[in-house]
Amino acid sequence: MIETTYAAAASGGGPDGGVAGWLTDLMEKLGAPGAGLAVALENLFPPLPSELILPLAGFTAAQGGMSLTGALLWTTFGSVAGALVLYWIGAAVGRDRVRQLVDRMPLLKLDDLDRTEAWFARHGTKAVFFGRMIPVFRSLISVPAGVERMRMTQFLLYTTLGSALWNTVFVLAGYLLGDNWQTVETYMGMYSKAVLAAFVLAVAVFVAVRVRKARRGRREGKGRREREDGQPADEEPEPGTREYERGRSS
Repeated sequence: MIETTYAAAASGGGPDGGVAGWLTDLMEKLGAPGAGLAVALENLFPPLPSELILPLAGFTAAQGGMSLTGALLWTTFGSVAGALVLYWIGAAVGRDRVRQLVDRMPLLKLDDLDRTEAWFARHGTKAVFFGRMIPVFRSLISVPAGVERMRMTQFLLYTTLGSALWNTVFVLAGYLLGDNWQTVETYMGMYSKAVLAAFVLAVAVFVAVRVRKARRGRREGKGRREREDGQPADEEPEPGTREYERGRSS
């Protein structure tokens, strides 16, 4: 049965068939633990698409290559294991290093980080839970949780719940769709692109606003220096100054 899975996957499961073929081979050799390993690697290397791994695991379970329960449990275990690695990376980097990095970056301010930290303190559990269902961010959300030293019990609980929900939807989709399991990858690919486009747009708007504020600040600073050194001829004098009174009398 696994040979059938391999043939179906390699015929067009990924952009060039290679990723799907590698995943199928991994599941053929290791079974459900292979699916868990693939999901753990997906957390660490987001270009590995969960929208390919999870439905393929479900399809493999439907073909008898592993049990459906095993696929669900091992993929969730892999999600949590990968998230823990990123959590520890964030904890190792630490809050002080992040503040030093932000302080050196153009267009970013420590106030931005302070607001982000305050938001995460209030909504961190929701961010970890719902973040597990957003492509790309489902991996990255573990890093700020580690930086902020979120309580491990909370992190594990909400990571497990969010991962279990996400994985169950897509493993079951692959299981029920059978030979059409790649339909999940197609639609999820569009969802991922929409999320990425929204993120890029948000970054572009943030940069544009910050650049505009920086330019305005430079102009205002230049104006203050000119007023201190002497009123420019092409600029209207301020009321109450000698230049203003002299202009009125003349």
